[in-house]
Amino acid sequence: MVLGLETSCDETAAAVVRGGREICSNVIASQAELHRRYGGVVPEVASRRHLEAILPVVDAALRQAGLEKRPPDLVAVTQGPGLVGSLLVGVALAKALAFAWKVPLVGVNHVEAHLYANFLAHPDLSPPLVCLIVSGGHSELVYLSTSGQLEVLGRTRDDAAGEALDKLARHLGLGYPGGAALEELARKGDPAAVPLPRALAGEETLEMSFSGLKTAALHYLEARGGDPARLPPGVLADLAASYQEAVVDVLVERLMRAAQRKRVRQVALAGGVAANETLRRRVQAEAGARGLEAFFPPPELCTDNAAMVACAGYHRWRGGEEAAWSLNADPSLPLGRVSGGSCGKIVDKPVNIVDFFSTEERGGGPSK
Repeated sequence: MVLGLETSCDETAAAVVRGGREICSNVIASQAELHRRYGGVVPEVASRRHLEAILPVVDAALRQAGLEKRPPDLVAVTQGPGLVGSLLVGVALAKALAFAWKVPLVGVNHVEAHLYANFLAHPDLSPPLVCLIVSGGHSELVYLSTSGQLEVLGRTRDDAAGEALDKLARHLGLGYPGGAALEELARKGDPAAVPLPRALAGEETLEMSFSGLKTAALHYLEARGGDPARLPPGVLADLAASYQEAVVDVLVERLMRAAQRKRVRQVALAGGVAANETLRRRVQAEAGARGLEAFFPPPELCTDNAAMVACAGYHRWRGGEEAAWSLNADPSLPLGRVSGGSCGKIVDKPVNIVDFFSTEERGGGPSK
Protein backbone atom coordinates (compact mmCIF):
# COMPACT_ATOMS: atom_id res chain seq x y z
CA MET A 1 0.00 0.00 0.00
CA VAL A 2 1.76 3.13 -1.26
CA LEU A 3 0.81 6.67 -0.23
CA GLY A 4 1.63 9.11 -3.04
CA LEU A 5 1.88 12.89 -2.65
CA GLU A 6 1.83 15.38 -5.54
CA THR A 7 2.34 19.14 -5.11
CA SER A 8 4.46 20.10 -8.12
CA CYS A 9 2.25 22.95 -9.34
CA ASP A 10 -1.28 23.94 -8.35
CA GLU A 11 -2.94 20.61 -7.52
CA THR A 12 -2.71 19.30 -3.97
CA ALA A 13 -3.10 15.53 -4.33
CA ALA A 14 -2.76 12.36 -2.28
CA ALA A 15 -3.55 8.78 -3.27
CA VAL A 16 -3.12 5.23 -2.07
CA VAL A 17 -2.25 2.54 -4.62
CA ARG A 18 -2.04 -1.18 -3.85
CA GLY A 19 0.67 -3.22 -5.56
CA GLY A 20 1.43 -0.58 -8.16
CA ARG A 21 -1.81 -1.31 -10.02
CA GLU A 22 -4.96 -0.81 -7.94
CA ILE A 23 -6.12 2.70 -6.96
CA CYS A 24 -7.59 2.61 -3.46
CA SER A 25 -8.05 6.39 -3.20
CA ASN A 26 -7.19 9.42 -5.32
CA VAL A 27 -7.94 12.81 -3.78
CA ILE A 28 -7.22 16.11 -5.55
CA ALA A 29 -7.76 19.67 -4.31
CA SER A 30 -7.60 21.91 -7.37
CA GLN A 31 -6.52 25.54 -7.33
CA ALA A 32 -7.79 26.28 -10.86
CA GLU A 33 -10.49 28.70 -9.74
CA LEU A 34 -8.05 30.55 -7.51
CA HIS A 35 -5.48 31.11 -10.28
CA ARG A 36 -8.02 31.81 -13.03
CA ARG A 37 -8.33 35.42 -11.89
CA TYR A 38 -4.59 35.89 -12.57
CA GLY A 39 -4.59 34.12 -15.92
CA GLY A 40 -2.04 31.56 -14.74
CA VAL A 41 -0.43 29.95 -11.71
CA VAL A 42 1.10 32.36 -9.16
CA PRO A 43 3.86 30.35 -7.41
CA GLU A 44 3.64 32.02 -3.99
CA VAL A 45 -0.14 31.71 -3.91
CA ALA A 46 0.09 28.06 -4.98
CA SER A 47 2.55 27.10 -2.23
CA ARG A 48 0.46 28.79 0.46
CA ARG A 49 -2.67 26.99 -0.70
CA HIS A 50 -0.78 23.67 -0.64
CA LEU A 51 0.04 24.31 3.03
CA GLU A 52 -3.64 24.78 3.77
CA ALA A 53 -4.88 21.77 1.82
CA ILE A 54 -2.24 19.06 2.18
CA LEU A 55 -3.20 17.58 5.56
CA PRO A 56 -6.96 17.36 4.85
CA VAL A 57 -6.20 15.82 1.45
CA VAL A 58 -3.88 13.18 2.95
CA ASP A 59 -6.39 12.41 5.70
CA ALA A 60 -9.11 11.87 3.09
CA ALA A 61 -6.90 9.60 0.96
CA LEU A 62 -5.92 7.43 3.93
CA ARG A 63 -9.50 7.22 5.17
CA GLN A 64 -10.89 6.23 1.76
CA ALA A 65 -8.22 3.53 1.46
CA GLY A 66 -9.06 2.11 4.89
CA LEU A 67 -5.74 3.12 6.45
CA GLU A 68 -7.11 4.95 9.50
CA LYS A 69 -5.60 2.42 11.92
CA ARG A 70 -2.37 1.42 10.23
CA PRO A 71 0.19 3.27 8.11
CA PRO A 72 0.88 2.59 4.44
CA ASP A 73 3.88 0.44 3.56
CA LEU A 74 5.67 3.10 1.53
CA VAL A 75 5.53 6.89 0.95
CA ALA A 76 6.24 8.26 -2.55
CA VAL A 77 6.43 11.98 -3.30
CA THR A 78 7.03 14.18 -6.32
CA GLN A 79 10.55 15.57 -5.94
CA GLY A 80 10.52 17.59 -9.18
CA PRO A 81 10.37 19.15 -11.65
CA GLY A 82 7.93 21.90 -10.72
CA LEU A 83 7.55 25.04 -8.62
CA VAL A 84 10.07 24.87 -5.79
CA GLY A 85 7.75 26.31 -3.15
CA SER A 86 5.00 23.88 -4.05
CA LEU A 87 7.36 20.89 -4.22
CA LEU A 88 8.77 21.66 -0.77
CA VAL A 89 5.34 21.29 0.84
CA GLY A 90 4.93 17.73 -0.43
CA VAL A 91 8.54 16.67 0.17
CA ALA A 92 8.56 17.99 3.74
CA LEU A 93 5.34 16.22 4.66
CA ALA A 94 6.38 12.96 2.95
CA LYS A 95 9.63 12.89 4.93
CA ALA A 96 7.80 13.62 8.18
CA LEU A 97 5.22 10.89 7.59
CA ALA A 98 7.75 8.27 6.51
CA PHE A 99 9.91 9.06 9.54
CA ALA A 100 6.98 8.90 11.96
CA TRP A 101 5.59 5.69 10.46
CA LYS A 102 9.06 4.10 10.04
CA VAL A 103 8.38 3.19 6.41
CA PRO A 104 10.53 3.67 3.27
CA LEU A 105 10.48 6.95 1.35
CA VAL A 106 10.89 7.29 -2.44
CA GLY A 107 11.32 10.45 -4.52
CA VAL A 108 9.57 10.49 -7.90
CA ASN A 109 10.07 12.49 -11.10
CA HIS A 110 6.76 14.18 -11.95
CA VAL A 111 7.13 13.78 -15.73
CA GLU A 112 8.03 10.11 -15.42
CA ALA A 113 5.05 9.57 -13.12
CA HIS A 114 2.71 10.63 -15.92
CA LEU A 115 3.84 7.59 -17.93
CA TYR A 116 2.84 5.27 -15.08
CA ALA A 117 -0.76 6.46 -15.24
CA ASN A 118 -1.07 4.07 -18.18
CA PHE A 119 -0.20 1.09 -15.96
CA LEU A 120 -2.96 2.07 -13.56
CA ALA A 121 -5.49 2.40 -16.38
CA HIS A 122 -4.36 -0.79 -18.18
CA PRO A 123 -3.31 -3.47 -15.65
CA ASP A 124 -2.08 -5.85 -18.36
CA LEU A 125 0.19 -3.28 -20.03
CA SER A 126 3.92 -4.03 -19.94
CA PRO A 127 6.99 -2.78 -21.87
CA PRO A 128 8.44 -2.33 -24.39
CA LEU A 129 6.56 0.78 -25.45
CA VAL A 130 7.02 4.34 -26.62
CA CYS A 131 5.17 7.05 -24.73
CA LEU A 132 4.48 10.65 -25.64
CA ILE A 133 4.31 12.75 -22.45
CA VAL A 134 2.70 16.11 -23.21
CA SER A 135 1.63 18.79 -20.76
CA GLY A 136 1.82 22.52 -20.17
CA GLY A 137 5.46 22.31 -19.18
CA HIS A 138 6.77 19.21 -20.95
CA SER A 139 6.76 17.49 -24.33
CA GLU A 140 8.87 14.33 -24.22
CA LEU A 141 9.11 11.14 -26.24
CA VAL A 142 10.35 8.25 -24.09
CA TYR A 143 11.07 4.58 -24.64
CA LEU A 144 10.45 2.08 -21.86
CA SER A 145 12.42 -1.05 -22.69
CA THR A 146 11.77 -4.65 -21.67
CA SER A 147 14.41 -4.16 -18.98
CA GLY A 148 12.32 -1.37 -17.53
CA GLN A 149 14.84 1.36 -18.36
CA LEU A 150 13.61 4.75 -19.51
CA GLU A 151 15.26 6.43 -22.51
CA VAL A 152 14.45 9.96 -23.68
CA LEU A 153 14.16 9.89 -27.47
CA GLY A 154 13.19 13.48 -28.15
CA ARG A 155 11.71 16.61 -26.61
CA THR A 156 10.61 20.09 -27.53
CA ARG A 157 13.34 22.63 -28.24
CA ASP A 158 11.27 25.52 -26.89
CA ASP A 159 7.60 25.71 -25.87
CA ALA A 160 5.85 22.58 -24.69
CA ALA A 161 2.74 21.55 -26.63
CA GLY A 162 0.42 22.42 -23.75
CA GLU A 163 2.15 25.75 -23.24
CA ALA A 164 1.65 26.60 -26.91
CA LEU A 165 -2.06 25.78 -26.70
CA ASP A 166 -2.46 27.77 -23.48
CA LYS A 167 -0.70 30.83 -24.90
CA LEU A 168 -3.00 31.10 -27.91
CA ALA A 169 -6.02 30.55 -25.69
CA ARG A 170 -4.86 33.37 -23.43
CA HIS A 171 -4.31 35.66 -26.42
CA LEU A 172 -7.82 34.90 -27.65
CA GLY A 173 -9.25 35.74 -24.24
CA LEU A 174 -10.42 32.20 -23.50
CA GLY A 175 -9.25 32.26 -19.87
CA TYR A 176 -7.30 29.79 -17.72
CA PRO A 177 -6.70 26.92 -18.08
CA GLY A 178 -6.67 27.53 -21.80
CA GLY A 179 -6.09 24.14 -23.42
CA ALA A 180 -9.59 22.79 -22.82
CA ALA A 181 -11.18 26.10 -23.83
CA LEU A 182 -9.20 26.18 -27.07
CA GLU A 183 -10.22 22.59 -27.82
CA GLU A 184 -13.88 23.51 -27.31
CA LEU A 185 -13.57 26.47 -29.69
CA ALA A 186 -11.71 24.32 -32.23
CA ARG A 187 -14.70 21.97 -32.51
CA LYS A 188 -16.59 24.79 -34.26
CA GLY A 189 -13.83 25.53 -36.79
CA ASP A 190 -12.19 24.13 -39.91
CA PRO A 191 -8.74 22.63 -39.18
CA ALA A 192 -7.67 23.27 -42.78
CA ALA A 193 -8.78 26.91 -42.91
CA VAL A 194 -5.55 28.60 -41.78
CA PRO A 195 -2.17 27.53 -43.22
CA LEU A 196 0.22 27.18 -40.28
CA PRO A 197 3.77 25.75 -40.15
CA ARG A 198 4.87 22.36 -38.80
CA ALA A 199 8.31 23.01 -37.37
CA LEU A 200 11.17 20.67 -38.36
CA ALA A 201 8.96 19.14 -41.07
CA GLY A 202 10.98 16.92 -43.39
CA GLU A 203 13.79 16.44 -40.88
CA GLU A 204 14.58 12.97 -39.57
CA THR A 205 14.32 14.04 -35.95
CA LEU A 206 12.30 13.17 -32.90
CA GLU A 207 12.59 16.66 -31.48
CA MET A 208 9.73 19.15 -31.56
CA SER A 209 9.28 22.93 -31.70
CA PHE A 210 6.15 25.03 -31.22
CA SER A 211 7.40 28.61 -30.79
CA GLY A 212 7.27 29.28 -34.55
CA LEU A 213 3.69 28.05 -34.71
CA LYS A 214 2.71 30.46 -31.95
CA THR A 215 4.38 33.35 -33.79
CA ALA A 216 2.62 32.44 -37.05
CA ALA A 217 -0.76 32.47 -35.30
CA LEU A 218 -0.08 35.90 -33.81
CA HIS A 219 0.96 37.23 -37.24
CA TYR A 220 -2.31 35.88 -38.66
CA LEU A 221 -4.24 37.84 -36.06
CA GLU A 222 -2.18 41.00 -36.57
CA ALA A 223 -2.91 40.89 -40.29
CA ARG A 224 -6.60 41.04 -39.39
CA GLY A 225 -6.39 43.90 -36.97
CA GLY A 226 -4.73 42.23 -34.00
CA ASP A 227 -7.70 42.38 -31.63
CA PRO A 228 -9.41 38.97 -31.32
CA ALA A 229 -12.46 40.61 -29.75
CA ARG A 230 -13.17 42.42 -33.03
CA LEU A 231 -12.98 39.33 -35.24
CA PRO A 232 -15.98 37.19 -36.22
CA PRO A 233 -16.39 34.04 -34.09
CA GLY A 234 -15.94 31.87 -37.17
CA VAL A 235 -12.48 33.29 -37.83
CA LEU A 236 -11.37 32.56 -34.27
CA ALA A 237 -12.81 29.03 -34.42
CA ASP A 238 -10.97 28.33 -37.68
CA LEU A 239 -7.72 29.60 -36.19
CA ALA A 240 -8.18 27.49 -33.06
CA ALA A 241 -8.92 24.37 -35.09
CA SER A 242 -6.00 24.93 -37.48
CA TYR A 243 -3.62 25.68 -34.61
CA GLN A 244 -4.65 22.59 -32.67
CA GLU A 245 -4.32 20.51 -35.84
CA ALA A 246 -0.78 21.76 -36.36
CA VAL A 247 0.20 20.78 -32.81
CA VAL A 248 -1.43 17.37 -33.13
CA ASP A 249 0.20 16.72 -36.52
CA VAL A 250 3.68 17.20 -35.03
CA LEU A 251 2.99 15.12 -31.92
CA VAL A 252 1.46 12.18 -33.79
CA GLU A 253 4.13 12.15 -36.51
CA ARG A 254 6.93 12.07 -33.92
CA LEU A 255 5.24 9.35 -31.88
CA MET A 256 4.78 7.10 -34.91
CA ARG A 257 8.35 7.72 -36.06
CA ALA A 258 9.66 6.81 -32.61
CA ALA A 259 7.60 3.61 -32.57
CA GLN A 260 9.02 2.64 -35.95
CA ARG A 261 12.60 3.30 -34.88
CA LYS A 262 12.25 1.29 -31.69
CA ARG A 263 10.21 -1.43 -33.40
CA VAL A 264 7.60 -1.50 -30.66
CA ARG A 265 4.02 -2.66 -31.03
CA GLN A 266 2.64 -0.41 -28.28
CA VAL A 267 2.40 3.38 -28.03
CA ALA A 268 0.97 5.47 -25.20
CA LEU A 269 0.00 9.02 -24.32
CA ALA A 270 0.40 10.70 -20.94
CA GLY A 271 0.18 14.17 -19.40
CA GLY A 272 -2.48 16.86 -19.41
CA VAL A 273 -2.59 17.28 -23.21
CA ALA A 274 -3.22 13.52 -23.52
CA ALA A 275 -6.83 14.31 -22.54
CA ASN A 276 -7.27 16.19 -25.84
CA GLU A 277 -9.85 14.26 -27.86
CA THR A 278 -8.39 15.20 -31.24
CA LEU A 279 -4.95 13.95 -30.22
CA ARG A 280 -6.33 10.70 -28.83
CA ARG A 281 -8.42 10.08 -31.93
CA ARG A 282 -5.50 10.71 -34.29
CA VAL A 283 -3.11 8.51 -32.31
CA GLN A 284 -5.69 5.72 -32.27
CA ALA A 285 -6.20 5.98 -36.03
CA GLU A 286 -2.51 6.21 -36.96
CA ALA A 287 -1.55 3.40 -34.60
CA GLY A 288 -4.32 1.18 -35.96
CA ALA A 289 -3.19 1.79 -39.53
CA ARG A 290 0.27 0.54 -38.56
CA GLY A 291 -0.92 -2.45 -36.56
CA LEU A 292 0.05 -0.88 -33.23
CA GLU A 293 -1.85 -0.83 -29.95
CA ALA A 294 -2.51 2.61 -28.47
CA PHE A 295 -3.03 3.23 -24.75
CA PHE A 296 -4.33 6.33 -22.97
CA PRO A 297 -5.12 7.04 -19.33
CA PRO A 298 -8.62 8.30 -18.53
CA PRO A 299 -8.83 12.12 -18.37
CA GLU A 300 -8.68 12.15 -14.55
CA LEU A 301 -5.28 10.41 -14.69
CA CYS A 302 -3.93 12.68 -17.45
CA THR A 303 -3.83 15.78 -15.28
CA ASP A 304 -1.67 16.02 -12.16
CA ASN A 305 -2.62 13.40 -9.58
CA ALA A 306 -0.98 11.41 -6.80
CA ALA A 307 -2.02 7.93 -7.97
CA MET A 308 0.56 8.09 -10.75
CA VAL A 309 3.18 9.20 -8.19
CA ALA A 310 2.34 6.25 -5.94
CA CYS A 311 2.58 3.87 -8.92
CA ALA A 312 5.94 5.28 -10.04
CA GLY A 313 7.21 5.17 -6.47
CA TYR A 314 6.22 1.54 -6.15
CA HIS A 315 8.18 0.64 -9.30
CA ARG A 316 11.23 2.55 -8.10
CA TRP A 317 11.10 0.81 -4.72
CA ARG A 318 10.79 -2.56 -6.47
CA GLY A 319 13.92 -1.60 -8.41
CA GLY A 320 15.82 -1.19 -5.14
CA GLU A 321 15.52 2.54 -4.61
CA GLU A 322 14.92 4.26 -1.29
CA ALA A 323 15.43 7.92 -0.38
CA ALA A 324 17.37 9.24 2.58
CA TRP A 325 16.14 11.98 4.90
CA SER A 326 18.24 14.45 2.90
CA LEU A 327 15.80 14.16 -0.02
CA ASN A 328 15.01 17.66 -1.26
CA ALA A 329 12.85 19.37 -3.87
CA ASP A 330 14.49 19.75 -7.30
CA PRO A 331 12.54 22.13 -9.58
CA SER A 332 14.70 21.16 -12.60
CA LEU A 333 14.87 17.41 -12.03
CA PRO A 334 15.82 15.60 -15.29
CA LEU A 335 13.40 13.03 -16.64
CA GLY A 336 13.93 9.48 -15.45
CA ARG A 337 16.26 10.34 -12.59
CA VAL A 338 16.31 11.34 -8.95
CA SER A 339 18.82 13.82 -7.58
CA GLY A 340 20.44 13.19 -4.23
CA GLY A 341 18.92 11.83 -1.08
CA SER A 342 19.34 8.13 -1.76
CA CYS A 343 20.35 5.41 0.65
CA GLY A 344 23.04 4.26 -1.78
CA LYS A 345 20.78 1.85 -3.69
CA ILE A 346 19.95 3.75 -6.90
CA VAL A 347 20.55 7.42 -7.57
CA ASP A 348 21.00 9.37 -10.79
CA LYS A 349 20.38 6.21 -12.83
CA PRO A 350 17.40 5.14 -14.94
CA VAL A 351 15.03 3.04 -12.90
CA ASN A 352 14.91 -0.67 -13.65
CA ILE A 353 11.56 -2.35 -13.05
CA VAL A 354 12.19 -5.60 -14.89
CA ASP A 355 11.27 -7.73 -11.87
CA PHE A 356 7.81 -6.23 -11.70
CA PHE A 357 6.97 -6.92 -15.32
CA SER A 358 8.73 -10.27 -15.77
CA THR A 359 7.84 -12.14 -12.57
CA GLU A 360 4.78 -12.96 -10.56
CA GLU A 361 3.77 -10.40 -7.96
CA ARG A 362 5.66 -11.01 -4.75
CA GLY A 363 3.62 -11.11 -1.59
CA GLY A 364 3.82 -8.61 1.21
CA GLY A 365 4.79 -4.95 1.27
CA PRO A 366 8.04 -3.17 1.95
CA SER A 367 9.83 -4.14 5.12
CA LYS A 368 8.99 -1.94 8.08
